[in-house]
Amino acid sequence: MIEVLKSADDLARQKWDVLVPTMGALHAGHQSLIELAKNYGKSIVVSIFVNPLQFESTTDLNTYPKTIESDLQMAKDAGASAVFVPSEKEIYLGEIERIDAGVVGGLYEGAARSGHFSGVLTVVKRLFDLVKPKYAIFGEKDFQQLFLIKEMVKKLQIPVNIVSAPTVRDINNLALSSRNIRLTDMDKKIAKVIFEALNTNDLEQAKAVVDRQPLFKLDYLNLIDENTFADADQLTGNKRLIIAGWVNQVRLIDNKAIGGR
Repeated sequence: MIEVLKSADDLARQKWDVLVPTMGALHAGHQSLIELAKNYGKSIVVSIFVNPLQFESTTDLNTYPKTIESDLQMAKDAGASAVFVPSEKEIYLGEIERIDAGVVGGLYEGAARSGHFSGVLTVVKRLFDLVKPKYAIFGEKDFQQLFLIKEMVKKLQIPVNIVSAPTVRDINNLALSSRNIRLTDMDKKIAKVIFEALNTNDLEQAKAVVDRQPLFKLDYLNLIDENTFADADQLTGNKRLIIAGWVNQVRLIDNKAIGGR
């Protein structure tokens, strides 16, 4: 069985090359992050912590899937050196100093989930302080989160290199997520509209595709400048389509880079 660390003292016993932060319920997407981490160092720690600060409701927090035994096995099989499984008290000692996610943190996912990105940045900063990794790996599926973490690292001059990893998809091209376990086979068929919309590579065509699937409840769909999160225009070099919506009671997000120069 893989080594399980539970405290800052446990972490301090060695230096860590790479951190892969997760909330558990590991799947093939997380596995790809751990495998990518092996390109950046030999000592790889995977953190598993369901962060209460980034949930809007206690119901959503309490129903988040917890699969610790299979998580430990998957982390080991993928090549992790250890898994950090801290308690809430270990992460949040005393008064919590929340990190402001700024203007971009209030857009899109931030508009739909009040305080979400502040919670994400707060826990990621705490993990960086505890682990002190040279590198940290994050997936592009959560592109707005990735953007904000990079901005935080620059602003606070945190000595860690952020590595972005491509989105991993299932056989239906649905971006892998821990929440996908709550989707039925019919839900997954409905969710195909997400990738079909992104694959048009055009905002108006993407909207038309979504309109043809009434069982997908769209939250937002937009074409942005991926370097600023401003609306893209004809002069934008690096564009990205971003989308979010609901299938049944499950919220799904995705994105795709469009062109670039």
